[in-house]
Amino acid sequence: MNTPTLETQRLLLRKFTAADLDALYEIFRDEEVNTFLPWLPLKSLDDARSFYEARYARAYRLPCAYRYAICLKAENIPIGYIHVASDDSHDLGYGLRREFWHRGIATEAGRAVIEQVRRDGIPYLTATHDVRNPRSGRVMQRLGMRYQYSYEEQWQPKNRLVLFRMYQLDLDGTEGRVFRRYWERSAVHFVESSP
Repeated sequence: MNTPTLETQRLLLRKFTAADLDALYEIFRDEEVNTFLPWLPLKSLDDARSFYEARYARAYRLPCAYRYAICLKAENIPIGYIHVASDDSHDLGYGLRREFWHRGIATEAGRAVIEQVRRDGIPYLTATHDVRNPRSGRVMQRLGMRYQYSYEEQWQPKNRLVLFRMYQLDLDGTEGRVFRRYWERSAVHFVESSP
């Protein structure tokens, strides 16, 4: 089991392939789409190729990699991505091309991935969003995630100070567990009364 293909009513979630470089470039080159992503926008197809190799092809060689292209079933062309980190954060991340925003696509994809990782025995997921991007937080809430705390981080490679909100979803029935790595490594952290 590496990256099983998932289907929803509207979507096909599958691996990115080398044939997807044009679509990958379209997703990651848009400055507005990439405002709240950690990496810099791609500038060329060569950048897209390097990005694909580093973030996707390498991950797909691991025994388990939850790194999906989000495709509309009708076209099977990537319009976004969704992933779960392979480290102990099990961090859920997602992004879509701008013309597909506000259609519930990230939520629909997130539900499918959550069910897959639950079946695979992942005990919890985390997700973070920049406080200036509350729409991403609303996706987390629609997925059943709960706010835990806020923290500051000097974000690289963009080298800017960001205030993040951290959400968590327990998948194994454990209550009260809080993933604390971000809290512990940040000198500025706190719980907001109404995030």
